[in-house]
Amino acid sequence: MANIRDVAKHAGVSVSTVSNVLNGRTDQMRAETLERIQQSMQTLNYFPNRVAQQLKTGHAKMIGLLVPSIVNPSFAALAREVDLAAKKRLYRVLIGNTYRQVEEEEAFLDDMFSHGVRGIIVAACDIEKPHFVQAAKQGMMMVNYDGRMPANVESDGFTLDSVSMDNVDAGRMAAEHLIARGCRTLIFATVAGMTPSRAHKIEGFLSVVKQHGLYREGMIVEGQAMAAYGDTEMTELGRALAQKIGQQSPLPDGIVAINDAFGIGLMTGLHQAGINVPEQISIVGIDNISLSELVYPGLTSIMPPLKEMAEVMVERLIDRIENPALAPQEYLFPPSLVTRQSVREA
Repeated sequence: MANIRDVAKHAGVSVSTVSNVLNGRTDQMRAETLERIQQSMQTLNYFPNRVAQQLKTGHAKMIGLLVPSIVNPSFAALAREVDLAAKKRLYRVLIGNTYRQVEEEEAFLDDMFSHGVRGIIVAACDIEKPHFVQAAKQGMMMVNYDGRMPANVESDGFTLDSVSMDNVDAGRMAAEHLIARGCRTLIFATVAGMTPSRAHKIEGFLSVVKQHGLYREGMIVEGQAMAAYGDTEMTELGRALAQKIGQQSPLPDGIVAINDAFGIGLMTGLHQAGINVPEQISIVGIDNISLSELVYPGLTSIMPPLKEMAEVMVERLIDRIENPALAPQEYLFPPSLVTRQSVREA
């Protein structure tokens, strides 16, 4: 079995240079040197001893990603980008599905500590729950994804960064696009159960309809999930809610969906009800998942810069693991509009 000295000899470099690669210290290394070392590892079937690394450094070269449900395409896309960003830094990602259940979140945190993981990305969860606060006190570094920085950050030992798309601007942008295309009877379609990101999207939506004098009661239409927050049911919830929307009088001519999976379900349900998209009802989703350009009509969506966000989260998490004294920061990314065929022409 090959060892680090075999890799160094094969690549024509020193053992310390190979060690720098294994420990992610490649900033000052020439690209050709790094590529040669990585090729030597592959040729010799060399696998670094993760246990030995953990004993030496006190933590594993792994980070955690906690999501409500990987079934939700938005979180699946997030997991992919986080994994790619971590691999570039020679880190692995351990993913936990928690379904927003406290006991699952607590178990995930315990597992991370037992595996020597000292940094996690917490996606779309209430980061101010006691078990997250306690984990931070015990030395777990955290980045809060899709949620703003908590009010008590830095107090009582609770330090973390937050990375999010500007969800208020996302809701605002979706509503503005529908109004610009001539829609005047708008609704916001979502799932019952409020999270910070959902509240911010609705806030942006309502600010625009009020600004244009289009506000009325009942503009927020909710579908009731079987499980809390509906993370695993988005498409079906959208399809079911379409039946309710199709019975409204007057019929809305523009819908902002809480996310693309929900929007795709809405389009399917409206089609089944004999309602044409976009001629009768235009729809804008939020998240821009890959399926949105494959359905017919293609779903117009508000897109987060997910790759850039993942890069920042992973880099910031590793920096904080190496230097826990770093002051926490909030990173708010602007969304962009991706136009397809689900919104009528002006």
